[in-house]
Formats: sequence, structure tokens, C-alpha cells
Amino acid sequence: MSIKEKLHQVIFEADTPAGKNFDIILLVLIVASVLTVLIESVEEIHNNYGMILMPLEWIFTALFTIEYVVRLYSVRKPLKYALSFYGIIDLMAIIPTYLSLLLVGSQSLLVVRGLRLLRVFRILKLKRFQRESQTIIRALRASQTKITIFLFSVVLIILIVGSLMYLIEGHSGNAGFKSIPRSIYWAIVTITTVGFGDITPQTQLGQFFAAILMIIGYAIIAVPTGIVSSEMMHQKQVANNTISCQCCGKEGHDDDAKFCKYCGEELNWHEN
Repeated sequence: MSIKEKLHQVIFEADTPAGKNFDIILLVLIVASVLTVLIESVEEIHNNYGMILMPLEWIFTALFTIEYVVRLYSVRKPLKYALSFYGIIDLMAIIPTYLSLLLVGSQSLLVVRGLRLLRVFRILKLKRFQRESQTIIRALRASQTKITIFLFSVVLIILIVGSLMYLIEGHSGNAGFKSIPRSIYWAIVTITTVGFGDITPQTQLGQFFAAILMIIGYAIIAVPTGIVSSEMMHQKQVANNTISCQCCGKEGHDDDAKFCKYCGEELNWHEN
């Protein structure tokens, strides 16, 4: 294999000892960098150890910058990877440190590095976790239409109840329901069972509608769970490997596949 293919195998895959070790080292660095940002935000620690934590953060940023550049070099279409989910997260993980030279406080955005821990499913070939995570993703995609219709129905209920509460409570002198948007805000808080209590109905009719909305809220919580659970029961198991296409970056190929099922490029298989 060429140098680019070897780098791609190590950085993007976890089916070889080198790939596993790279992922482990990367995740240790990510956790360490996130912890550094978190403890640095404590004023007492910042005052006493700021001179140590700041250079440490720049070391982490330099390492992640090198890693990001190597990732772009190892793929066949750097721009496509840069605009992908992980590509954007990788870039966001290093930008805040450089922005801190111009914008005060932007360094706190470095906690976004925690999102890179999503790569943990590729470590040590944790096949069961990887397989189940992809099952959930496919179930969510299959449930998209049903959940959209469900959310649209919830919005209609909120609009109707919010308008009714404005008519009932607003004209009774209740300052909390002084407008329809405020009433809709109360309906959202109530139907989600959050219950801030900053706005409460005072009339008996208003309290009656509030009680109905609370009961509806409990029923609503179970609906999307049932939809996704039903779709998960119909999902097939996915491949156990972590082979990644060097062209499009997609994983989840069959164990005996020779070409990427997403873009058609030849896969670089190797001995595990």
C-alpha cells in the first residue's frame, strides 16, 4: 500500500493493532484536553495553575492540528471529508484555541472536543456497540416521517390549547396569559411536563384544560419511544468490521465486499 493508504488504514480504521493504538491514544488526548478546559474554567485553579494549563492546551491543539491535516492528506477527497460530520467536528476542535488570540472567551468552546469521543465505538473492535449504534441510527431514519407527523400534531395541540388559554385566562385579568405567544409558551412548558410554574391558570376552566394538557403530556412522551422501538425490531444486523472507504469515508460494508457500496470505489482490505 502507498503511504496515504497506510495512513488512512491507521487513522480511520480499527481493525489493525496500529489502528487500535491510534484510536486509544487519540481518545486519551481528547479526554485530557476536555478535562483541561473544564478545570481551567474554575477561577481558583485558573489563578494558581493557569501558567501550566495554557501551554498544555496549546500542545493539545498542535497535536490535533497535525492529526487533522494528516486526515485530509490520507483521503482521496479532502474537501468532502472536511465538510462531513467528523470533519467539521475535527475542525471545530482546534479553531477555538486560535480564535482565543483574537476573541476573549472563545477558548471555552473547546469542550466541543468531547463530541470526538463518538469515535470510541471503533476502538478495540467493540463490534456489539458499533452494531447496535448503527441499528439505532437506521431506526431513527426509518422513523423520520412518523416522528415528523407526530411533532406536527403536537405543535397543533400546543397552538390550539395556547389560544384557548389566552381566551380563558387573558380576559379574566391573569397577567401571565397576556398574549397568545405567552400562552403558547405555557402550553409547551406544561405538555413537556417541565412545569416551571412562572405562569399558572387561575380560573377553574383554565385549570381544567391545564390538567388535560398534563395528561396528554405523559402520553406524548411514550409515542416517539414506541415508534423508534418498533423500527428497531425490524432492523437487520450490520457488518462487524471498521473498514472505511478512502474515497467517501463510509463504513458498514459487508465483510466480503470488495467495493464501496456507497461510491463504488475499491476497498483497501488487509489482514486483521
